[in-house]
Amino acid sequence: MFLRTVLRVVRYAFHDWTREMESTRRFVTWTGVVLQGYAFYALWTRSLVWPARWPSGSALYVSVCLLYLLGYWITNVMLTSELVRKTQLESDLIAAQQIQRTLQPDDIEPLPGYQVESYYRPFRSVGGDYFDVIDVGDNRTLFALADVSGKGMPAALLASNIQALVRSMADAKPDLPTLAHRVNHHLVRYTPGDRFATAVFILLTRDSGELTYVNAGHNPPMIWGSGSTTFLDATGLPLGLFASAGYEARAATVRPGDLLVAFTDGLPDSVAGEDPERRLQEALSGKPGSSLANLKRLIDPALNEDDVTMLLVKRAAAETHDAAIPSASGG
Repeated sequence: MFLRTVLRVVRYAFHDWTREMESTRRFVTWTGVVLQGYAFYALWTRSLVWPARWPSGSALYVSVCLLYLLGYWITNVMLTSELVRKTQLESDLIAAQQIQRTLQPDDIEPLPGYQVESYYRPFRSVGGDYFDVIDVGDNRTLFALADVSGKGMPAALLASNIQALVRSMADAKPDLPTLAHRVNHHLVRYTPGDRFATAVFILLTRDSGELTYVNAGHNPPMIWGSGSTTFLDATGLPLGLFASAGYEARAATVRPGDLLVAFTDGLPDSVAGEDPERRLQEALSGKPGSSLANLKRLIDPALNEDDVTMLLVKRAAAETHDAAIPSASGG
């Protein structure tokens, strides 16, 4: 602990705290630092320009003090203005974090016959992952999960945009290919060319367990049950790449006792080993009722460099299928 503290102090002592400044402000800041250093040099050599001794006597010390105070004032003004700027950014970031929390479903409405659990952890204060659970009526629920390229505030803004688009387009009869096409068209038209998102939209008919899905280049969700796994593979390109991209809807079934698991790539990227998918399946086959906890334990902090989002939908076993299982949201 002591060695770690010493290393941290040394790292901070030699860290360039001006490197995030705009170039002109950084130059002015370093000018102030150099003036302070030159003042010490002049005091040591007893000359402003060695070996010339001008001025001399008390005038030299007054000049050195004024030179040092000038450098100190310049440096202090620049660093203070940078502190104010970063404080304002931090305040804006905290506000953005609070707003993003309101966009993610904190309390998921109970689904009769199903247990829904979620986990969301951004890599930074705000993240580019988005998930949603939307009741569209007629005994059907829409699950949406998206992962925006990049991190931080730009990704969070685009994720919020996708959330608004999905919410506005989800109606009583959502057509998933049309939904994906419209979101893709909007992103292509109104976002920078280097921004895109992978996404998966899953429409579940609760009483039968039948689902329709569109996977826009996202990590394949899994339907796990009875020791077998079904992957909901990609049916189209990521959103925001090409305006002409097409999206196909496919069908699958969540049988009694099955577990539907959707996640962003931050999860497998944070799992150690050469076969993260195998470790994910092993975690799902662990203690019943602890699937989310088992998956969270796989996340290696040393490997975690992205947002992590998981959405688990467990269908009740046949003998309890008619009973409602309370939903849960994990953080």
